[in-house]
Amino acid sequence: MTTTQLPTHGGAGIRIADDLRTAILDGQYAPGARIRQEHLADRYGASRLPVREALRMLEGEGLVRLVANTGAWVTHLSLADCEEMYQIRERIEPLLLRYNVPLLSAAQIDHLDALATQMERGDDVEHFLALDREFHLGSYEAATTTLLTNTVHQLWNRTQHYRRAFMQVFRPSDRSVHHEHHLLVAALRRRDVDEAERILAAHIRRTRFELSRHPEIFAD
Repeated sequence: MTTTQLPTHGGAGIRIADDLRTAILDGQYAPGARIRQEHLADRYGASRLPVREALRMLEGEGLVRLVANTGAWVTHLSLADCEEMYQIRERIEPLLLRYNVPLLSAAQIDHLDALATQMERGDDVEHFLALDREFHLGSYEAATTTLLTNTVHQLWNRTQHYRRAFMQVFRPSDRSVHHEHHLLVAALRRRDVDEAERILAAHIRRTRFELSRHPEIFAD
């Protein structure tokens, strides 16, 4: 392999990984679904090398499980797995928010407020999930961290399917979800770090409790 080929393969692998990640998060692949390398190679007009690179990237993010000499599957979580991830989120996301509260601009907080209002007015699950993701991850984008932001993003990605399945049961019209979003925005406007942390931790905890009441979401 020449040195001029490396960026080509690497760039193709990144593009395939980005597209496949989006497809998994959008629910085009269910947990446990097999991902066939030959299908990906045909779809992207690529060789197996960048496809394997893409799958290794997603394995590193916890979205894909690779089995040597067998294939690749979308990662499936058990209820216990998801419970553990939410317990972690409940502790580290308030810390990440703490880093961000003093740094968020007034315009960023206004945007979060607008997102909270949009979520309250809609009842489409996919639209809610997109806005909810933008709302929470947007509240973490002001601070620069070494590990914490990437860890939070990976936990969000790994639990995305189960949030979707849960919202199809729970529905985005639940008033308590929207109330918590508005309370969080109000705390951010006051730059009340302790209150923002408390609201966010309770918000994540409530979802964890509700998920535990629906074990059918985690059935194979």
